[in-house]
Amino acid sequence: MPKPYPPEFRRRALDLLESGRSVREVAASLGIAESCLHRWKRLDLIERGLRSPSPATVESAALAQARARIAELENEVEALRKAAAAARAGGAPKSAFALVAELADEGVPVKQACLALGVSRSGFYDARRRPPSARAIRQAWLTDQIAAIHQASRQTYGSPGVRAELVHGQGVAVSRKTVAELMWRAGLAGLPLRRRAKRVPASKTVTDLVKRDFRRDDPNQLWVTDITEHPTREGKLYRCVVLDAYSRRVVGWAIDSRQRADLATSALGMAIDARGIAGQISGGIIHADHGTQFTSWTFTERARRAGLLPSLGTVGDPYDNAVAEAFWGRMQTELLDRQRLKTRVELANAIFEYIEGFYNRRRRHSALDWMSPLQFETTHTSNPISSPTSP
Repeated sequence: MPKPYPPEFRRRALDLLESGRSVREVAASLGIAESCLHRWKRLDLIERGLRSPSPATVESAALAQARARIAELENEVEALRKAAAAARAGGAPKSAFALVAELADEGVPVKQACLALGVSRSGFYDARRRPPSARAIRQAWLTDQIAAIHQASRQTYGSPGVRAELVHGQGVAVSRKTVAELMWRAGLAGLPLRRRAKRVPASKTVTDLVKRDFRRDDPNQLWVTDITEHPTREGKLYRCVVLDAYSRRVVGWAIDSRQRADLATSALGMAIDARGIAGQISGGIIHADHGTQFTSWTFTERARRAGLLPSLGTVGDPYDNAVAEAFWGRMQTELLDRQRLKTRVELANAIFEYIEGFYNRRRRHSALDWMSPLQFETTHTSNPISSPTSP
């Protein structure tokens, strides 16, 4: 079968005709049949709307479109067959039956679906009549448990957190891959941390007593504190927290509409009142950045009177206060990015509920052997410390 002429060739031939030369002359000079040139001219007039197509032309065009569509569908079917063969080679023939059932629910005949996927109809119907296996029943039960845990975590846990709750909280033996697969099938996902900080080389200062080493063996040896803000329709709301680096527990917090020294001092005072039992915090470190609230006389004097040693990281370096920055990242992702709060009161209530109702008591941490801060302190501390009282 001869190859078709390129579009550019056809266009040039039609230009010769439009210049006034006859069909016979142009056909003879180009070495093509006159009938071919007449057909090109007719099609060109139809495309430009200067002539109505004949029924035969319309039928021919429809037939060409049908043939192109048939070829396209044959390619799709061939791709489906190869995909089904690859799935069966991987040891997952049941996935093809599940796909057949899904196609049947959408109106595709079972015979056609089985043919496209390369499986037998008898095998499909046998699998449909067969009662669910013990593995399928367990996976359905696990999916329900996973959905409940994900909901209880405020839809923040990913597969590691959900598995930790199953293993450590409910005593269910399950692998992380199984949890991840079931969460993917159920359309469940955790919230990623927002990572915006740029790495800045550490600079030594005489007042930095931590130097990025936040590991501690007992409570009240190192506290970290920080302030951040969040907008509402009424204006900004500022919040300050004090965390115990040993258990990542929020031991003090304060919320205000103004970012002043008394905001940080109030959070520190709450932590001291809750944890400063019989001089337990004496000799501990309170670590912050170089914000004016933490370098103020009121904050520093309140820390010294409680026996705490003030410590300041370098300027503009979030890694020097990584524990506090990580907490803000979690709160931002798990709470504040997921809802718009109109008033400062609504936001303050939401933050309070997150800290005291979820984070301290229920949220599991990979750094704490997948325990919550309160559970970690109760399990690993010889003299468990009571929960801080809310103001």
